[in-house]
Amino acid sequence: MRTETAERTDYEELIEVWERSVRATHDFLAESDIAELRPLILTQYFDAVELRCVRREARILGFSGVADGVLEMLFVAPESRNMGVGRALCEHAVKHQSVTRVDVNEQNPQALGFYEHMGFTVTGRSPVDGQGRPFPLLHMSLS
Repeated sequence: MRTETAERTDYEELIEVWERSVRATHDFLAESDIAELRPLILTQYFDAVELRCVRREARILGFSGVADGVLEMLFVAPESRNMGVGRALCEHAVKHQSVTRVDVNEQNPQALGFYEHMGFTVTGRSPVDGQGRPFPLLHMSLS
């Protein structure tokens, strides 16, 4: 599975993948949380990271965003889960983008298990997310 650079022209498709992925895995988020995050991700967060994606037949199956050695985002379309997309993105981030850290929502045990399987271990915890909302984060580093 090959990763490639995601371009600004991909943002609309990326945000659709993000929203479908979040709805499938982040059941702790309310509709208002998703509605608040969507424009921030689309207009600010995508521009703050180096975006990579996995495509099949021109369709984006999943994507990652990396900044300063931190895997800031990794989302896989629900229909593409368990097909190696997340693994390919994570392995690329570690091998080619110098990723050594990731933060995971504590209420997302599937993501926690995935990153543990990829070799990350929990090194700390914050009681709130990056926006100060009551969604605890687990800080993970490669062991």
